[in-house]
Amino acid sequence: MNNRTLAVKLLGWICGILFSAIGVVNIFWGNDALFGVFLLLLSLVHYPPLHALFRKPTGYRVHSVVQVALGLFILWVSLGVGELFNKIDLPVQSF
Repeated sequence: MNNRTLAVKLLGWICGILFSAIGVVNIFWGNDALFGVFLLLLSLVHYPPLHALFRKPTGYRVHSVVQVALGLFILWVSLGVGELFNKIDLPVQSF
């Protein structure tokens, strides 16, 4: 495995974990749990093993442009519309 492939896989894991965490925060501390589930499902595209699992039976791969667009969409709706920072403060203040 070359350095570029390793970097792409590492970036996929980082983005997948970050976007999954955003989805979980929206599920438990947001006012719309279905929106959080939607974000969590969109984040699954970024995980390298799930990406390979999708490619195997279908023969199609999710293009990197689509992954970047989904990532930007998740960030936009969670930071702008979803008020992510206010939702993060809720569990922090309860401790």
